[in-house]
Amino acid sequence: MQCGVRRSAGRAFGPLISRCITPWAGNIAVAAIASRRPLRRLEIAVANAYGKKGTWADLHRWVADNRPLIKAVAADPGLIWRRLLSEPKPPKERFQFAAALSPDQLAALARRIGGEKERRVVENKLGHYKPYPKQAAFHDAGAPHRERLLMAANQSCKTMAGGMECAMHSTGRYPDWWRGARFDGPTVGSVAGVTGEMVRDTVQRVLIGRPGQEGTGAIPKDAIAELVPSRGVPELLDTIRVRHISGSVSTIGLKSYEKGREKWQGETLHYVWFDEEPPNDVYLEGLTRTNVGNQAVWMTFTPLLGMSETVRRFLLEKSPDRHVTTLIIDEAEHFSPEERARIIASYPAHEREARTKGVPTMGSGRIFPVSEELIAINQREFPDHWPRIGGMDFGWDHPFAAVELVWDRDTDVVYVNRCYRVREATPVVHAGALRAWGRELPWSWPRDGRRETLEGAGKPLADQYRQQGLHMLHVHAQFDDGSVSVEAGIQDMLIRMESGRFKVFKHLTDWFDEYRLYHRKDGRVHKESDDLMSATRYAVMMLRHARTDIPRKPRSTRWDGRSWMSM
Repeated sequence: MQCGVRRSAGRAFGPLISRCITPWAGNIAVAAIASRRPLRRLEIAVANAYGKKGTWADLHRWVADNRPLIKAVAADPGLIWRRLLSEPKPPKERFQFAAALSPDQLAALARRIGGEKERRVVENKLGHYKPYPKQAAFHDAGAPHRERLLMAANQSCKTMAGGMECAMHSTGRYPDWWRGARFDGPTVGSVAGVTGEMVRDTVQRVLIGRPGQEGTGAIPKDAIAELVPSRGVPELLDTIRVRHISGSVSTIGLKSYEKGREKWQGETLHYVWFDEEPPNDVYLEGLTRTNVGNQAVWMTFTPLLGMSETVRRFLLEKSPDRHVTTLIIDEAEHFSPEERARIIASYPAHEREARTKGVPTMGSGRIFPVSEELIAINQREFPDHWPRIGGMDFGWDHPFAAVELVWDRDTDVVYVNRCYRVREATPVVHAGALRAWGRELPWSWPRDGRRETLEGAGKPLADQYRQQGLHMLHVHAQFDDGSVSVEAGIQDMLIRMESGRFKVFKHLTDWFDEYRLYHRKDGRVHKESDDLMSATRYAVMMLRHARTDIPRKPRSTRWDGRSWMSM
């Protein structure tokens, strides 16, 4: 009977109990799970990363349903870390996730993050490109000059500079520091080298990476739309199609010089990049392809062919459309001093200047056939009792140039201490810069300083600088006997160089740029890009007027937007 009552009561109260308990059954079950094992910090962090909020029961249920994901995260924390970085999550969630990891998991995450950062850099080298100063000067010259030449030492990243500029024009992704030529829309360009194999191994490698590693070059991986293979040379491309930021597609055609100028005919291009020196007829045909709109042409090479027609065009034929940038091995920052010394020593003497300084072989035409190592020294201070003198060469369309010499009378050694070179500026500008060298510094000047000029309102050039506070010598540069022979002045400098009595600070790059290319043409001194050489010669001619009673000024070197000035 008692048992019967209990069964009857159970049947009577069963529906009521069911109605009361059922809504909470799930939570009771989860609570039971929670009572057996609390949630781990990693499980909570993963749930938060996936936006799961709510009660502890909700979290328990989500964890129970996503155990495979949590196991994967425990093995590779980078799965969640990328999600936390890519989505607009509160920073505290990243810290909570990191705090939930064990030391081994943190180490694995660090490795994964490092690998991810490396991948992003490798696949977007354009976004991380930081040019050397000379590479930046080469890029900047693209705005005012149509034709450019980066004449550089071997392995000095000249091809990288050319490839990065090509990538910018094809993608439209110009960095904030960019001051060179710029295209507003998608472009059609050509890039070229000596042979198909060389194009594949240099230009193509720099633009997209090695075969099988496409997307690791100057063009970001996400910007490569299509790679069209070429016929004949294995793994050589014919065309690279690139996604432009406008939504359209740019085209880059790959060519070689060995096919001749005929292969260049017919196309109208926004730009042409020649890597390695082209034959003159190929260069002119490529230039013709960019005539519409006077578009850009640039070359990057080491001048191993000497004073070829192409090199002469840039060095000897004056034109406002052309610009030359020289990049020497000392300016290639990826080499250590020890590596530079080893590389320089590895080249034969007759190729050393071209391969390490980017200087074309001048043969018997070079005026100062003296190795730079014999005259270049590190910057130093000089005793107050050593006399000083300045020399200047006037100019407007070609640069105005000035140097300061310091003379050790005891050993008869002359030091080029400072230099200045700026074009298209008035005597007011030049004198303002040079007064910082010392108001009492005597200045030697050329014979043409006596001529009167329209812009000077009839006053001799030398008087204009005198009125601006410079101590101009009373007569123009001349020897003791009154002669002004250019050859005599050059021989005086050459003898000093060969005998170790002429030194120049290594950081005076403008001076060395002129020194390397100072040469004769048809037996006569070529009067182009010789401004600092002339200013130095005038100062050496008047060395007897050097003075010691000049207050010392602090020295600094700065970039004025057009040249390096040592003040």
